[in-house]
Amino acid sequence: MIKISDIDNKTLAFKTKEIINKYDFAFKKNFGQNFLIDQFVLDKIVSSADVSKDDIVIEIGPGIGTLTACLAKNAKKVIAVEIDKTLIPILEDTLSNFDNIEIINEDILKVDIKKIAEENKNSKIKVVANLPYYITTPIIMNILENRLPIESITVMIQKEVAYRMEAKPGTKDYGSLSVIVQYFCSPYLVANVPQNCFMPRPNVDSAVIKLTTLEKPPVDVDNLELFYYVVKTAFSQRRKTLLNCIFNAENFKFSKEEIANILNEAGFDVNIRGERLNIEDFAKLTKVIENKL
Repeated sequence: MIKISDIDNKTLAFKTKEIINKYDFAFKKNFGQNFLIDQFVLDKIVSSADVSKDDIVIEIGPGIGTLTACLAKNAKKVIAVEIDKTLIPILEDTLSNFDNIEIINEDILKVDIKKIAEENKNSKIKVVANLPYYITTPIIMNILENRLPIESITVMIQKEVAYRMEAKPGTKDYGSLSVIVQYFCSPYLVANVPQNCFMPRPNVDSAVIKLTTLEKPPVDVDNLELFYYVVKTAFSQRRKTLLNCIFNAENFKFSKEEIANILNEAGFDVNIRGERLNIEDFAKLTKVIENKL
């Protein structure tokens, strides 16, 4: 029988099967559990996150602690947030050699990240994670839209979602996620990761992306809630013109003639589609619409 405390934390990735068997752990589809077992990819995540002894790292979904151990060797402290209570005793075992790891059994969406930042004012806060695909967007949007004090977010996510986050106007991947992420962050695609780097193998390919939060957004927006709504409205029906998307929006009651005038005032052709607008364009359109409400 494997003795977890005898494992060098560098080899946790290669011992995943033994650890799972020791605890008779069963993967749960509802938590989107796919454990990373490729040490090269683990090292790539840590290096791209640029974790140092000045950093507090919040890790989401640590699993059996494979990435957690790599982070703890470089960080001042790692706060590992795991929703699955059956993984807590495993984490306490695999990470027992570290004194700079705090394990929290909680849903990350319920964790008070602002409080963590306030308690660690002299440290930089970074998020690093192999995220469950089903909740990737809600987690990232919660951090960004609530302007939580995070310096960077380095995460493993579904490849298609990573591509959308860094997409440019006019491309097939460009959408509301692209605009909102790039309003707050500078995205950088670190690496593509094939399915065989995980246990169990997911049905899709993955990618590591780093989102470095901007000190100041690329454009000033007075009404962020309206900005979000305008952006999401513009991509609600991709094949339709921006005029028709706004006309069909539940919260807007403009006539098509009024919308045409709004588009002209913002400097856009009435036949333009949302995918052609950049962040500055959306900010300009939001301002004009706000003045008409």
